[in-house]
Order: sequence, then structure tokens, then C-alpha cells
Amino acid sequence: MTQESSYKDKKVITIGVVRELTGLTERQIRYYEERKLIFPSRTSGGSRKYSFTDIELLMEIAEKIEDGVQTFEIRQEMIREKKKEDAAALRKKMLQGQINAQFGIRKI
Repeated sequence: MTQESSYKDKKVITIGVVRELTGLTERQIRYYEERKLIFPSRTSGGSRKYSFTDIELLMEIAEKIEDGVQTFEIRQEMIREKKKEDAAALRKKMLQGQINAQFGIRKI
């Protein structure tokens, strides 16, 4: 994980702050969670915690909803994107393995 993504992915922001930053209501934010579009972490007391990445995603979701896209369609798009990312990561790993094998590089 790069230094840039590490702070963006830390789940430390409360729902109240997310509400202020996004302009969404708490109900909208919870609804997007119910629809499996966003995945906050939970504290031991049950409070939701979000990351900067989550906030960016919420803004994208809100924009798509405003454009008339249904939550089901957004979720399907997210699944397709995740599959593409996973396939790209696998290709990269396989290529790195082939390069390592070609040059006799071993992981320690």
C-alpha cells in the first residue's frame, strides 16, 4: 500500500462528518450501505467509520443517482470494475513471476 492510499483508505471519519462533506443525509448514506455500494467499518460500539475513498465513492454514487441510474445498476458496474481490477492484478503478478523466473530472481 502506498503512503498516499494508506491515509485515503483509513476508516476514521464519522457519519456526521461524511454528511457534512458530501451533503448527503445519514439516511442516504445508510441506504447506500444497505444496497452494498459502500462498506464502512464499525467500532466496538457499532458506530460507522468511513475513509476518504468512501467519501469519494459516495459522491460518485450520488452523482449517478442524480443522473437517474438505479442502485442495482451502480452495484453491477462496481462488480464489473472489481473483476477488471482483479484480472489486471493477476496479469501483473503472472508477468512479474515470468520476469523473475527468466532472470533467476527468487522472492525472499
